[in-house]
Amino acid sequence: MELVALQMTATADWPTNQATLSRLLATLPSQRPLLVLLPENAVVFGSRDAVLNNAEVLGEGPIQAQFSQWAKQLGIWLVVGSMPTRTAPLTTQHSATTPDCRFHASCLVYNEQGVLVGHYHKLHLFDVEVADSHGHYRESDTFAPGDEVSVIDSPFGRLGLSICYDLRFAPLYGALRERGAEILLVPAAFTRVTGQAHWQPLLQARAIENQCYVVAAGLVGETGSRQTWGHSMIIDPWGDIKACLPDGEGLISSVVDLAQVAEVRRQIPVAQHARFSAAWRK
Repeated sequence: MELVALQMTATADWPTNQATLSRLLATLPSQRPLLVLLPENAVVFGSRDAVLNNAEVLGEGPIQAQFSQWAKQLGIWLVVGSMPTRTAPLTTQHSATTPDCRFHASCLVYNEQGVLVGHYHKLHLFDVEVADSHGHYRESDTFAPGDEVSVIDSPFGRLGLSICYDLRFAPLYGALRERGAEILLVPAAFTRVTGQAHWQPLLQARAIENQCYVVAAGLVGETGSRQTWGHSMIIDPWGDIKACLPDGEGLISSVVDLAQVAEVRRQIPVAQHARFSAAWRK
């Protein structure tokens, strides 16, 4: 069983991103079963209007139908790193700013039959100042935060879902581990500045402290004033980097070995030794 992280440059135009994804998915290895993680914002990466114009109700719409079709045609588990979803359809009386229509950055998981088997709404929104040409980031102007963690059963192991800025919040990954996660998925659009400083050490820390595989798929390159870091990685439960794509578009892959997860956890049983368990925190 193999894990794949796809790295791409995204734009504010879904048809352009769709063509990029189609080209890169055509280069997948022949190995099956195969899990493919797409980056955050692979659907649309641009202005607030572009994001909202491409938002779909969860489980409905042509963009999600395309992802379902790819998963089924290619016979893969396909994880859409994030796409904009909304909680209600838009009508002539119901605009994007209507309070009862909430927008989320959502990670979607499709099985090899093209069935949507799970999702996750991004918990931590990127409202920060970064010393780059974009400068000010405020995701909460567009999205509402989620309120649940998500672990999905799969043939590869139990998948713990997260998105980008979540990576800085270790308790989320501890909660995923407590719920049985063996593979942590981190789709991202890390900025070049923060990525160069923090991306790799944070990914390795999440792998080591939770004794999980980490699959991290990043956007790369420049889109308007946004500069993204790339450096997609697959890291094993010991913290070793099994594959990395520093720059450019493409794929990386690595075999997943759940026996290694079990052995690392047996050798260093941190879950049993932890004094700050979920029960302790109550």
